[in-house]
Amino acid sequence: MQKTLILGILLCIATSMAAQDIQGIVTYNRKVNWITIMSNLPYMTSEEIDRNKLTWGDNSKNKGTNFELFFKKQKSLYTYKPEKSERGYSRNGDKFVLIRDYKNKTTQDLVETLGKTYKIEDDAPKYRWKILNEIREIEGFLCMKAETTDTIKDQVIHAWFTDKIPFYGGPEGFGGLPGLILEIDINNGSSLITATNIDLETAEVKLPIPKKMKGKEITYTELNKKLSKYIKDSIEGEKNPYWRVRY
Repeated sequence: MQKTLILGILLCIATSMAAQDIQGIVTYNRKVNWITIMSNLPYMTSEEIDRNKLTWGDNSKNKGTNFELFFKKQKSLYTYKPEKSERGYSRNGDKFVLIRDYKNKTTQDLVETLGKTYKIEDDAPKYRWKILNEIREIEGFLCMKAETTDTIKDQVIHAWFTDKIPFYGGPEGFGGLPGLILEIDINNGSSLITATNIDLETAEVKLPIPKKMKGKEITYTELNKKLSKYIKDSIEGEKNPYWRVRY
């Protein structure tokens, strides 16, 4: 009860501060620990886990993948960060664009999963956060810890957010906390998305919304049903569902 009251008070404070039209661009690095993910699958034996460790090697050498969150006037866009190569700048081949309107609580997302590209214009997902009694610093900002769960993927999710940046959003479409989320930790490091650069000084932030967002139209309720069935069927068939489903 007390923690719920604290969250409500912090949300009210963040609402009044959001009127300042804060804007910025945050770079996040996303790392996936496939050894941990595979080790937690219920059908894996200790021999298979050891074999995978030998095959995949040391996860500490994983450089991860970079993403960017653009936010302005209670709207945000999260997608792959263009990476420089010999041929110039290019984005990752996967289609992954998450657009959030926090004032109207809606989404306009483009997600590639299960071999198809889906366009999702729907109500924004809601997360039931529990504020925990832990703090730490990320990129110079003091952050508080919150917890929620994803029942479809059987995940415990921890978010580190700072009320010093009064924006509701964060990486991977997460939001609803009284401050910007600077880190998401899924199942104790199985997937870790951490802010590596925070730019609040850009004079004019523009959300790089693609001119064309083509995909099969679907709601999150419909997509979650597909994901739930696929994950259940894959595990029963002793296959790793997260080769095709974002962990």
